[in-house]
Amino acid sequence: MSETNISGVFILQEVRERILADVWPATFVLPITGFGWFGGGNSFGVVSTVNRIDFAVDTNIASVRGPLSSGRGYLTATGNDNYGWFGGGYSSTPRSTVDRVTFASDTGTASVRGPLSLARYSLAATGNDNYGWFGGGYSPSRSTVNRIDFAADTGTASVRGSLSTVRIYHASTGNQNFGWFGGGATGSSAHVTTVNRIDFAADTGTASVRGSLSEARAQLSATGNNEYGWFGGGNITSVVGPTRSRVDRITFASDTSTTSVRGPLSSNKIRSAATSDDEYGWFGGGIESTFSSKTDRINFADDTSTALVRGPLSTDRSDLAATSGII
Repeated sequence: MSETNISGVFILQEVRERILADVWPATFVLPITGFGWFGGGNSFGVVSTVNRIDFAVDTNIASVRGPLSSGRGYLTATGNDNYGWFGGGYSSTPRSTVDRVTFASDTGTASVRGPLSLARYSLAATGNDNYGWFGGGYSPSRSTVNRIDFAADTGTASVRGSLSTVRIYHASTGNQNFGWFGGGATGSSAHVTTVNRIDFAADTGTASVRGSLSEARAQLSATGNNEYGWFGGGNITSVVGPTRSRVDRITFASDTSTTSVRGPLSSNKIRSAATSDDEYGWFGGGIESTFSSKTDRINFADDTSTALVRGPLSTDRSDLAATSGII
């Protein structure tokens, strides 16, 4: 595709080709939707691998894309229509690194952006079109929330209001206006049911306490759409306590109630990662009896059934992070 004339009507593939060939206006960016990116993790050592799931054909093995800038586990991720930000993690020491994946050209090594305000791991993140919020984590246990400005992501992430308590091994999801951080453990490893909500428009105060999960558990993962958030897997009692396949659903419009229990994951699982589009949620990797590459898909419209097993990630791993081009 060599033409530089940009007048006329184009199909989406033609538009994408023109963007990648730098013959489309710089102010125009095509949203890259229909895929989920799973990055980093642990598998008898840290990994930098990024896998991409094609939501339309999710029974295939996830494709290998450009790696993160370095291998690390216990990281987290969020994104918007065009980019994914993978932040924090652990590799020999806690990390403050933030890598940005460009969805339209995801075969190159992820670019390093401005760091988090402090090095930490086992944190959680969510975001909207313009910002990403990274909350909690360990180094030692923190309640700190950092906000990344996606339009100016080379500076150190700003410190915003905190979570209501220190928290590690928790999970987060959100919509355009709010972010919900649920479950996890305190510095004493006591598991919690607490759900915190961050108001994106007023994010300098302590996050408000909302309705709880159906049971206290940590090492879970979460994803959602505009109306609901699904928190799946995890373990109870202690960091090495019994594992769960349970999925809880938060109704964002009435988030002061205890979350409802929905259909389970296909098996008990901890330390996986999750992402979604408007209709389905994918929970990938983690630990079952050992490291796993399995991906479960939840049908949001029929979420009382057991999640379906879909195509695996390219390798077995846990403690990874995931995002997609859907907000």
